[in-house]
Amino acid sequence: MADAKTKAESIREWVVEHKLRAVGCLWLSGITGSFAYNWSKPNMKPSVKIIHARLHAQALTLAALAGAALVEYYDHNSGAKADRYPELVPHKD
Repeated sequence: MADAKTKAESIREWVVEHKLRAVGCLWLSGITGSFAYNWSKPNMKPSVKIIHARLHAQALTLAALAGAALVEYYDHNSGAKADRYPELVPHKD
């Protein structure tokens, strides 16, 4: 049972393998949620609703890219990348 991964570990592993897919999914869910939220406000013009949705999605995308960079940095420092690609990473002797 010690080899069983936790849910957080398996999610992190999936994000490491599919960084751009994770960022794209976050962007799509962000723009969809923002459209739904903005469309519920009746006093705004449709062009303003679209601009707000785009800005919200852009902010979420930047946050997701920053998160993916942090995951990459953590993997690089923890040695996980060295274990996956031993021929590309110089040995520390």
